[in-house]
Amino acid sequence: MTLDLPKLSGAVMTAEGRLADGSLAVTFAGTADSETRDQLEVITKQVHVEALRLKMPEVIVDFRELEFMNSSCFKIFVSWLAQLRDLSADSQYRIQIRSNPNLLWQRRSLAALSCFAIDLVTIQT
Repeated sequence: MTLDLPKLSGAVMTAEGRLADGSLAVTFAGTADSETRDQLEVITKQVHVEALRLKMPEVIVDFRELEFMNSSCFKIFVSWLAQLRDLSADSQYRIQIRSNPNLLWQRRSLAALSCFAIDLVTIQT
């Protein structure tokens, strides 16, 4: 099983996906803002495509090293969850978000994100 996912190695944000323990995992670091928005959108769409193609039961999204995310980038994740919710139950996968409890924006924003798809998203601190 191979993963078809671009790696983002920018000056502002990095993102890298991998297959680990039967899950698809993607790690974000740096800052998600207007400079990285388009790249973030490409990566999240491809993560969704790959999770469906590989029939992954879970996608791990690691935000522990993501220092900041602006609202336009946050909306990308809301849109991803909306797509996931619209799938039939047998096609859906769960998303586990690994967060950094020391970052205030993550405590507030990720809790709201999990409420958007309460049956599909869990937050791990």
